[in-house]
Amino acid sequence: MAGIGDLFDDARLIAANIADYASDIVEPTLRLGVTGLARSGKTVFITALVNALLSGGRLPLFEPYASGRLARAHLEPQPDDAVPRFAYEEHLAALTSGNDRHWPESTRRIAELRIVIRYESASLFGRTLSGGQLTLDIVDYPGEWLLDLPLLGLDYAEWSARTVAMSREGPRAELAAPWHALLAGLDAAAPAIESDAREAAARFTAYLAAARDERHALSALPPGRFMMPGDLEGSPALTFAPLDIQPGQRAVSGSLHAMMARRYDAYREKIVKPFFRDHFARLDRQIVLVDALQALNAGPAAIADLETALAEILVAFRPGANSLLSRIFARRIDRILFAATKADHVASADHDRLQAILRRLTSRAIERAEFAGAEVEAAALAAVRATREGTVVKDNESLPCVIGIPEQGQRLGRKAFNGEKEIAIFPGDLPENPESLFQQVESLSEAVESNSHPAEPDIDGDYRYVRFRPPLVTPAQGGVYHLPHIRLDRALQFLIGDRLR
Repeated sequence: MAGIGDLFDDARLIAANIADYASDIVEPTLRLGVTGLARSGKTVFITALVNALLSGGRLPLFEPYASGRLARAHLEPQPDDAVPRFAYEEHLAALTSGNDRHWPESTRRIAELRIVIRYESASLFGRTLSGGQLTLDIVDYPGEWLLDLPLLGLDYAEWSARTVAMSREGPRAELAAPWHALLAGLDAAAPAIESDAREAAARFTAYLAAARDERHALSALPPGRFMMPGDLEGSPALTFAPLDIQPGQRAVSGSLHAMMARRYDAYREKIVKPFFRDHFARLDRQIVLVDALQALNAGPAAIADLETALAEILVAFRPGANSLLSRIFARRIDRILFAATKADHVASADHDRLQAILRRLTSRAIERAEFAGAEVEAAALAAVRATREGTVVKDNESLPCVIGIPEQGQRLGRKAFNGEKEIAIFPGDLPENPESLFQQVESLSEAVESNSHPAEPDIDGDYRYVRFRPPLVTPAQGGVYHLPHIRLDRALQFLIGDRLR
């Protein structure tokens, strides 16, 4: 039975949906969510998307632009006064500041940007009536926050049991060793001591950070705010951790168990629920950016973990076709695009293979969304292309390579780069059949379940993915910048093209 708080939340959400629907009749509006796990390229994607709409460029697959129907686009203040504005101008400046160019800072909180698009209708009837207009509200938020939404269905004991069990499997076990050492000495039934809670939270957070490091690239790591605390850092709502609780063990008043459970519940009620109600549940379209190459670099455990995280992210969505009633009572996300980013890090011949790997990674999520009636696509793209293609000759064999400037401090074997010299890298061929990757992932999982503690198998291929600096871009006539990209136009067409007819 729903509680008073749940009914109040539902009423607030319905009221917001009614207001959005009424506004949409007068001023057609589309709310686009942009998310992805750490280092997937959310900030760069939004910056490039907005820049493409404002200044044009090479967008042959974006039909309204290619056909000349896109009249103009301009920015307006975002509608939600309590949400920070996405710093488009600062991020564009970071990408285009000549020798000082650099990738903008990653998404660490929710942000929003409104862009108004004026276009000519594709139909004679539409052109006769008036010019078309679409208001696009872009909502940028960390994908880690989505991994928190399943917590709404787990009580503290259930979450603790699940989290502790996961931390004892595969590569997580070694990373969690300092936290496990503390955990072994904590008695859940003992009196609550603040210093114990703070130390447990600190070691648990350190474990999450180590697991997310690019050497391991693990993804399923809630609570998401532990890695991005913002102004909540040090608050009781973020000062808790799992305990080794026996099945059926009750939280005695005044115990460490009771204090941890209370803070976990506060995290769900004060942080997770408002995000779902005020932002996530009001989205119309969604793009999920995925750094599959980083997982490939890290190995089978990272691939398996990414697959799990993506499936859990989709569980949080409400996919499906929208009707009048659903727009008001249970708004649906009717189009979802999964995008494998950094396609410029592999040769163009491997783009289709990268897309196939992504589709295999997200197969469970795609099947669920399509069954609910949503349109789903998977694509490999680079919102800002940092490399160009070439060939290198090795042992009398010509190999496709990517050419760019690695970021300072990046390493390839024993070689470190200074961030100034352009180099050519053969990143290795992606497997033609993505199942070859997942067969090794399944073998590793089976071995872990049987407690045989195997060494991780090598994934077929010799993958070398390094981070490149942004390309050097000079302004075009009028001082506008046209950022090079791979398939950004295809993403635009799928996400908003149907609303610009």
